[in-house]
Amino acid sequence: MGFYEDRVLPRAIDLMLGNKAMGKLRDRALAGLWGDVVEIGFGSGTNIGHYPAAVTKIVAVDPSGGGRRIAEKRIAASSIPIDFVGLNGESLPLDDNSVDNALSTWTLCTIPNVEVALAEIRRVVRPGGGLWFIEHGISPNADVVRRQYRFEPLQKRIAGGCHLTRQHEHLLTDAGFELELISQFDIAGPKISSHMFSGIARV
Repeated sequence: MGFYEDRVLPRAIDLMLGNKAMGKLRDRALAGLWGDVVEIGFGSGTNIGHYPAAVTKIVAVDPSGGGRRIAEKRIAASSIPIDFVGLNGESLPLDDNSVDNALSTWTLCTIPNVEVALAEIRRVVRPGGGLWFIEHGISPNADVVRRQYRFEPLQKRIAGGCHLTRQHEHLLTDAGFELELISQFDIAGPKISSHMFSGIARV
């Protein structure tokens, strides 16, 4: 991992996704989350402070040492235990049915083999649990979609492999999840990255 990926990008992501507006979206997306949770893409710990009281433990997965360094103060202040267990959402070092639920916030867009990662989540989450998520993805506006496909190669280079055109509801149902709740909405910002998908997908 080079200087940009280790030092620059984690701070940029922390600034973009760690503000008050995004915090309100996190509060809404994490509502109802409970138990021992594997968080795919823990990053700089921007979900700390937004976990519901019913969350008992976070099992964190993230490849970024830079993000973890930024997260140190947040982790130290957290009342919820946080254990780092792996670097790659495509290969979770966890036993089958070993966590109650999973969490992904603006992470599924960056995983190269997202279908493999979703299969891993289904493997480690106990029956009755689910994946709480908020992600950006493909727009319902055809003009925006054309721009998304045009800019996606550049986005992947400068934003840690981030895809602009993932269709999260299809990815989740194709992976065998049952969508208990999903909402789509737009937030302020560039239209190519402002269409959100949020919800709960049951295993």
